[in-house]
Amino acid sequence: MPNAPSSPIAAAAEPAGSLPIGQLIDQQFQWIADGFSGIVMVSVPVGDVDLPLIVVWLIAGASFFTVYLGGINLRGFRHALRIVRGLEDEKGDPGDVSHFQALTTAVSGTVGVGNIAHVAVAVSVGGPGAAFWLVVAGFLGMASKFAECALGVKYRRQNADGSFSGGPMYFLTRGLADRGWPRLGRGLALYYGVCILLGSVGIGMFQANQAFVQFVAATGEQGSFAADQGLFFGLFLAISVAAVILGGIRVIASVTSRLVPAMAALYIGAGLFVIGSNFDRLPDALSRIVAQAFSPEGAAGGALGVIVLGFRRAAFSNEAGIGSSSIAHSAVKTKEPMTQGFVAMLEPFIDTVIVCSITALVITTGLEAHELGTGAVHGVELTSAAFARVVSWFPPVLSVVVFLFAYSTLISWSYYGLEGCVYLFGSSRGVRITFNLFYCLCAIVGCTTTLAAILKFADAMIFAMAFANLIGLYFLAPELRADLDSYWARIRARKAEA
Repeated sequence: MPNAPSSPIAAAAEPAGSLPIGQLIDQQFQWIADGFSGIVMVSVPVGDVDLPLIVVWLIAGASFFTVYLGGINLRGFRHALRIVRGLEDEKGDPGDVSHFQALTTAVSGTVGVGNIAHVAVAVSVGGPGAAFWLVVAGFLGMASKFAECALGVKYRRQNADGSFSGGPMYFLTRGLADRGWPRLGRGLALYYGVCILLGSVGIGMFQANQAFVQFVAATGEQGSFAADQGLFFGLFLAISVAAVILGGIRVIASVTSRLVPAMAALYIGAGLFVIGSNFDRLPDALSRIVAQAFSPEGAAGGALGVIVLGFRRAAFSNEAGIGSSSIAHSAVKTKEPMTQGFVAMLEPFIDTVIVCSITALVITTGLEAHELGTGAVHGVELTSAAFARVVSWFPPVLSVVVFLFAYSTLISWSYYGLEGCVYLFGSSRGVRITFNLFYCLCAIVGCTTTLAAILKFADAMIFAMAFANLIGLYFLAPELRADLDSYWARIRARKAEA
């Protein structure tokens, strides 16, 4: 997920082929972005650290559900693998996609540019110790991801065309109504729908912009012929996205179920090769990661600064507590809502514990200690430099990986935004087509404009989702735990009968 306020990628995303509309967009949205971001991203000073309250909100939610659900992160992991392999499936389960397809669709929305750029930002600003807290945040986030996705399936709705819609909008509306808070639930659901609709468009613009920036980096320098082709690149990308998203969730899931494993395997394989080539430096890298995680010299603000930085970057990456991926998981074929909660836990594990850790180890083993933790903000260029130390020709390949990450995120977030639109305006064919075409048009605009203000606004919208999502999760926590206990009892009974 993009981080406009402090991401070097966002700051550098200014294609040479920008059109005057970019200046107009910046001017019109700058004051809106600043105002809304100032509310959502408010921080309180704690020593030398500005502590974002929304990050505290996400950490508290993840920690609460880790404890409240009895360490589901660990005790449910093996069962999650069984479900995603189809070993717990039953014929005739209602839904649109398999457990595996729902997982890959959700993963494609989280595994993106942030896994390469935001990890590098965390390490460059906070030192290697920030990577430790990234992993901790990913582990804790597995519990909140379980909660939001299980409830998304439980309260999903079947549309007139037979498809399913779910996610926070629905468990806020129906779940809170069942508990005697119908107006609160409806208000939070409307609020969430607006945030995810607008946030998805901003993320789509950012991902398109980044795909073009990486295309320019791989084919030439700023000012070259390639740098002036933003309009045509955006048109190509929009057509490619439209070819998938106009087919609905079944086509999206079919594409992501093939694309996500391929792109993840490419990046993980390359990363492991670099780490293996620097194997003699691995013990020292791991030692520095653990030691500096608790070192007061780890970053500006000391140990607390490192912790905040790691958790904030993890929140941007895996979206645990945000509720967005619950929308994709709600389309799964199942009669048991708890099953998709288990599958959803694998998402932060893949995104943060595996992919982000590999990026961190590539950087810490590939670069010298004096090149890290300098306080200077470096993104993709830091990761690229670490790869290039081992494989000189890899930066262009990294550009392909970034393009695939951006493309898959574009596809998944189009579905999230569409579901927000469907909740607000209905599920008619006209509403769906109109949103999808508008989303693709915004991808073109993303390749031809500077997007600093839009990105700041989109980030605020996305983090604003956590406010409504976690309120709903807290209200519904007792019935979630009761449902989970009932599910475990049925599993034990079935094993006893076997």
